[in-house]
Formats: sequence, structure tokens, C-alpha cells
Amino acid sequence: MSFEFDLQQVDHLLTTTRAVRKRLDLTRPVPRELILECLEVAVQAPTGGNTQRWRWVVVDEPEKKAALADMYREGWGPYLESQKAVRVKQGLEADTRVSDSADYLADHFHEVPAMLIPCLLDRGDGPGYWGSVLPAAWSFMLAARSRGLGTALTTIHLMREREASELLGIPDTVSQAALIPVGYYTGDDFKPAKRRPAAEITYFNEWKQTLGS
Repeated sequence: MSFEFDLQQVDHLLTTTRAVRKRLDLTRPVPRELILECLEVAVQAPTGGNTQRWRWVVVDEPEKKAALADMYREGWGPYLESQKAVRVKQGLEADTRVSDSADYLADHFHEVPAMLIPCLLDRGDGPGYWGSVLPAAWSFMLAARSRGLGTALTTIHLMREREASELLGIPDTVSQAALIPVGYYTGDDFKPAKRRPAAEITYFNEWKQTLGS
């Protein structure tokens, strides 16, 4: 059997597409054409009933980026404190590398070259609803990674979704799914993150029935 893919390259892309926060190049503009190129890949993703009711809002005007960043920061502080409290209850360190880098992103959100907001053309909820746009958002992030761009999937601004909609002229009938900062990434290549082996967290036919059970 022959394969048309270089599995080593494909697996490298899939295992090294990280949330990029501190390593976004805040000084280098991202061409709109390059974002559209990534979205051409993204819209090949599956969507419920093949309805393709997604829309994409790219924000690169400084004033609107600043306003969205303010909305994000307003929600980020309380969210971070709640997460720290949960970690302390679990006997873990309150601060982590992730919280540190997320703090950095919040502080510099207004400086990212572009922001992408995936949207759906109606109001809804549940796995099937969000499953009709989030796979495409992830495909966008993979396409961006393969072109030297860094991204991070964030949702904190949705606490003020109505205000964001008013800012961008998004109708009340449209749902925003995320706010994705986009910029060229700096430094060397990314590495796979530390994760538990799949065999330890995969069950067959019954809960906690692993391959070796």
C-alpha cells in the first residue's frame, strides 16, 4: 500500500502546533492574502450536515484590535484568579508556565498583527453546534503553523460578545466562537508537549479497560 503523505512531516505538524503567546512577532505584519490562504485550507474541514454556515472576521485595524484586547483583558484577570484557586485546592502551584505566557498575551493582545474570529450564522449551543466550526478553526491553526505563523485559540472575550459584535458590526443572529491572535512566530521550531501515553488514557469497550487489561 502506498501513501501520498510524508507521515513524519504530517505528524510533526500535528504534534508541534502549539498555542503561541510569547513568541508571536508583534512587529511584522501578516498579509491578508496569507490569512485567506490559510482559510482556504480551513474551510475544507467537516461541518454538521455540510452546512458550512461559518464566517470569518479578520481584525487588523489598530483601534478595533485595542478595543477587543480590552474586552479580553477585562475577562482574563478574574478567569486567571479562578484557575489559580482551583490549582491551589488541588495542591498544585498556583502559577504555571502556561499562566505566565497567557498573562503575556493578555498584556500584549492589542499588539498582535491580526485577530481572527470564527463565527456561525445562527445562535446555538452543544457539541454538534460548536463542532461545526471548531474543526475548521483548528485547521486554520495548522495551516498557519505550516506557513510560519503562530496562533492561540482563546475564548475569554466571549464574556463580552455583544460588545464585540457591536464593535465589528456582527449581527445579533451570529455567534462568535473564538478570538485567535495571528502573527509570525519567533525563535526555533516547536517541540511536542509532554503528554501521558495514549495507551494509558484509552479504553476499549468499557471504562478503564486499557489495551493491556
